[in-house]
Amino acid sequence: MSAVNDTKFKPAVFLLTGIPGLEDSHLWISIPFSLMYVISIVGNSVILFIIKTDPRLHEPMYIFLSMLAITDLGISIATMPTTMGIFLFNSREISFDACFAQLFFIHSLQCIESSMLLLMAFDRFVAIREPLRYASILTLQRIGKMGLVFLLRGVAIIFPLPLLLKRFRYCRANVLSHSYCVHQDVMKMACSDISINSIYGLFTTLLTVGLDSLLIFLSYVIILKTVLSIASTAECLRALNTCVSHLCAVLLFYTPMIGLSVIHRFGKGSSPFLQILLGYIYLLVPPLMNPIVYSVKSKHLRARIIRVFVK
Repeated sequence: MSAVNDTKFKPAVFLLTGIPGLEDSHLWISIPFSLMYVISIVGNSVILFIIKTDPRLHEPMYIFLSMLAITDLGISIATMPTTMGIFLFNSREISFDACFAQLFFIHSLQCIESSMLLLMAFDRFVAIREPLRYASILTLQRIGKMGLVFLLRGVAIIFPLPLLLKRFRYCRANVLSHSYCVHQDVMKMACSDISINSIYGLFTTLLTVGLDSLLIFLSYVIILKTVLSIASTAECLRALNTCVSHLCAVLLFYTPMIGLSVIHRFGKGSSPFLQILLGYIYLLVPPLMNPIVYSVKSKHLRARIIRVFVK
């Protein structure tokens, strides 16, 4: 009898959601999604290959870009199996352990990506504020240490989330809102008090994305102040132009992420389609667009990519 009751209160699986109302078109929808994943994986892999094989690109800016590319690859690989499984095979079921593992990787990688954007802002800050000391401040050893610290920060902060979720009983409808697992979505399925998860989730958001975005904003305030003090308009524009790629990456990452977080926490009456759309933009667009943006804006990187493909 206890086993029956336990099954009643704790379903064996969660059910993921593709795009409600368009189930008959999922096979066609899989085509653009497949293209996005292919472009993301190939684009970021090409960026990594070129930076690794060209000694002229072994500079702080490109090393930080390679870290961002690795993170973007991880995010694409973490979401691709379940998303494409739904659209191609209508495979909606995901076990508890697989779901908790997926949300751990998704949230950890999102924290790490936020950290990489902060490091890239610091790179631009040093390059414009202290150009003569740029190479001595951002040494390879120091870059490696900063990358390791932020990697450990992301893993340590997110590690408690799946452990907190595992202690719950899930007695509500086990249908999730997205084609992948995220903490905000899964915790709503619990029939227990989720206040600890909600508070800790908010704490992790403020400590990672909130703090990183604030520091990025402050760094650009100082950058702008420094640039405006330059006498020559041409030099001023040249300095600002080096920040365009990074600003695009920041907007691509933070805008949908903040929008989705606000909707999950406060938008109870919001459109489910808006949640789903922002969810896909939040995880698919940055890995897709970052290689394109940096390839277009970086002359050295663009020239090297063209050389590789022309050969």
